[in-house]
Amino acid sequence: MTFKNRPDKSRFFLSTLLFCAALLAGCASQPGMPGDPVLTSGTADGKTVPSLIPSGPLKSITPGQVGGFRIAQTEPPRELWDRIRRGFAMPDLQSELVTDREQWYSSRPDYIQRMTERSSKYLFHIVEELERRQMPTELALLPFIESAFNPQAVSSAKAAGMWQFMPATGKYFDLKQNVFRDDRRDVLASTRAALDYLQKLHGMFGDWHLALAAYNWGEGSVGRAIARNQKAGLGTGYMDLNMPAETRLYVPKLQAVKNIVANPIGFRTELPLIENHPYFQQVQITRDIDVSLAARLADVKLEDFKALNPSAHRPVILAAGTPQILLPWNNATVFQRNFDAYSQGQYASWTAWTAPSTLSTAEAARRTGMSETDLRAVNNIPPRMLIKAGSTLLVPRSAKMDEDVKLQVADNAQVSLAPEIVTRKTNVKARKNETVASIAKRYGLSAANVAEWNGVSASSAFKMGHQVVVYLPIKARAAVRASGPRNSVAAVKRSPSKTIVKSKRR
Repeated sequence: MTFKNRPDKSRFFLSTLLFCAALLAGCASQPGMPGDPVLTSGTADGKTVPSLIPSGPLKSITPGQVGGFRIAQTEPPRELWDRIRRGFAMPDLQSELVTDREQWYSSRPDYIQRMTERSSKYLFHIVEELERRQMPTELALLPFIESAFNPQAVSSAKAAGMWQFMPATGKYFDLKQNVFRDDRRDVLASTRAALDYLQKLHGMFGDWHLALAAYNWGEGSVGRAIARNQKAGLGTGYMDLNMPAETRLYVPKLQAVKNIVANPIGFRTELPLIENHPYFQQVQITRDIDVSLAARLADVKLEDFKALNPSAHRPVILAAGTPQILLPWNNATVFQRNFDAYSQGQYASWTAWTAPSTLSTAEAARRTGMSETDLRAVNNIPPRMLIKAGSTLLVPRSAKMDEDVKLQVADNAQVSLAPEIVTRKTNVKARKNETVASIAKRYGLSAANVAEWNGVSASSAFKMGHQVVVYLPIKARAAVRASGPRNSVAAVKRSPSKTIVKSKRR
């Protein structure tokens, strides 16, 4: 049956087709993703963008008009670089500094190759998080500027990780830093914190370039620079502010990398293929486990395991503090199968031990069954240092310490050290009415120690001139010897039986 014979149905069929076509076009792409068709009217970077969805009744078009309409992309990008390009949303910065950085990067293809290959482990996760938060995907390139995508990077100012968090800023954004882990290096935790921080800064300044300047220079510094320019009647944009050279070059570096990613052929650069799917997945761990064993059970090279789990800077991962690890996508199942079938002994050969009192490293080593050299090496304890009470050390796991480490220790363990004080036996003369207590107070000692060294009770008194044994630090002992008769003795009166010393206090 032809449509000529059924005019009502033909009109209904055509209307239905047009409606479905419009509906499919509206579902084909995410709104707000630069580079993709915009599906609803609104603004982007201050410009009004038209809607692709008709606001009124459908109208017929001629064949000649077809080429003038944008077509929604229905296929996702096949590789990650294209996905990043589609999400560019920050206004471009154009300056001589950008051109200078473009030349610097493009003239170093080996450097770009190393950076981009290293980034392949992390970029998909970062882009996913940016899109979830509706943030510009240029920000996925920021670790190129911060650390060359090295999660183990540490700056001279003690900033650490892929996103280069300072210790205090890291703590503010809940990045744990303790004996067993440093979340500033953790791929998931540091990315979450960095994007939280960037969103906070964008909310403060309303401009991504200023937010990036604040990320590098500090929000207070940018705020004060803006206030100075406002007072002077000057502009308050990124290029208007007086800022340090490092911050002045910060956004141009990111813009240069963005330009190269946007047009690698134009800069004679080849970007390695990064497929548009996850590189890693999270795997739950239920027991403390040695880093080397975890890598072996996952059938992953140790250096690749550490690259995905860089916050674990000790040879053991504590399940209470780090309940999941990251593994290459295809190795997660391998790990779980081998972990469940493992029967060759304990998962962890290391555990935590808390010092009950202030101890020398020799004494701590004796109590934990280690050599002093090994204890120092594993816990990074310098020579001539005491381990203060409450410090947590990494020690071999034994039958006496066979339980997994508790959450309180795994999350808060710290090592506190104090200089080891070297003392020597010294004889000092008792003054008039001198007691054990007064001598102990004079030299900053405990009365019990002074009494023990001299074989008397803690309440005993000494005759004037009596030789009292004390153990003093080397420097204090030298000071006592240097005082001499001229400085500390006003008069010396000799008799056949004893020497009387009258001290003069300053």
